[in-house]
Amino acid sequence: MSPATLSLLALLAVIVLSLTSRINVGILAVALAFPVAVFAAGWKADALLALFPSGLFLTLAGVTLLFGVAQANGTLGFVARKGVRLCGGAPAVLPLFFFLLAGVISSVGPGAIAATALVAPLAMSAGATAGVSPLLMALMVANGGNAGNLSPFSAVGVIVQTGMAKAGLAGHDWTVFAANFTAHALVAAAAYLLFGGVSLFRKGRAADLAVGAGEPAPKLDRRQLVTLAVLGLWVAGVVFLRLNPGLSAFAAAALLILARCGEDEAALRGVPWAVLLMVSGVSLLVGVLEKTGGMDLMTGLLARIATPATANGAMAFVTGLISTYSSTSGVVYPAFLPTVPGLVEKLGGGDALQVALSINVGAAIVDVSPLSTIGALCIAGVPDGAGSARLFRQMLAWGFAMVPVGALFCQFCLRFFVP
Repeated sequence: MSPATLSLLALLAVIVLSLTSRINVGILAVALAFPVAVFAAGWKADALLALFPSGLFLTLAGVTLLFGVAQANGTLGFVARKGVRLCGGAPAVLPLFFFLLAGVISSVGPGAIAATALVAPLAMSAGATAGVSPLLMALMVANGGNAGNLSPFSAVGVIVQTGMAKAGLAGHDWTVFAANFTAHALVAAAAYLLFGGVSLFRKGRAADLAVGAGEPAPKLDRRQLVTLAVLGLWVAGVVFLRLNPGLSAFAAAALLILARCGEDEAALRGVPWAVLLMVSGVSLLVGVLEKTGGMDLMTGLLARIATPATANGAMAFVTGLISTYSSTSGVVYPAFLPTVPGLVEKLGGGDALQVALSINVGAAIVDVSPLSTIGALCIAGVPDGAGSARLFRQMLAWGFAMVPVGALFCQFCLRFFVP
């Protein structure tokens, strides 16, 4: 069997096991890449090690470390609680506010999982007190976190930018963000209309939001003031000076730790090492796939289910279905984004940027499912677990419904994001 075929079978095994097994598939990906490259393809070990995505690993580690400091010293928690107080007790405003709060926190660096972990407990508690449907609150938080997830500053945005650069589509960071944000904003708006958002305007103000009730208004301490200032400078440096986000994040995190605004041990605990291993391992295997010719085989398989006219919808549907059970950032993005040029070539037409955007949006829009970490965090935030079983079923149905919804959005709307 040729190295190309073996590398493709290895990637397919990783995808299948990511759907059915609890193993970190980054471990499996490295374990399979080794024999395919060294024994089947006859490479030296150094050639395989050269494919390890060290730049991506350092960028993800730096960004998540920086926000690990901000979360550990209470800065992100302060921002969330301050926002809840500013929102007041208006039930109709709460879902919209938590969509924006989760989106902003997600977009400036931590990504959707960290933002949801921070915001969901506040949102579900406030919603229960104000009489807002827990399904509506969960969908607004989850979609808000996902809406900001592909910003140029977020950890997942970095993964997507790296994958698109491999596909020859670098320089479209804000187009990626705009398409993803729009899809999630539209879905959140639909949820608001379907699950009682409009009727909330007839309710009076809730007397107590149960979040910080009876406590004095939160105030920033010295550590949090310095952290906000450093985060602002980091974002400005990345945007205006085009600093490398990962390397500059390491510098910012080191500054905060030296200034005693955080402990390195607490910050390191906030780095999602399992996700970094998953992303890096799958990226390494995809590198082997590209070098051995397995990528041509994979794009050939994908080309069989699409035509130039339906490529956007087909890719969104396929990646959305896989992402329902698998890791979007750890498996789907690293595995599918590099296939875009070959797929368009084999189809004999289609817009490569639109196909890449379809992969991004189709895979992300299903992540409100409770089978995903984001959906599960929302359910875990329900006070006392009341109605969590029902909420699980509702979010599961919604997550599966997003597979065709994402495909339709990508098929008919993405053309408006590409000049």
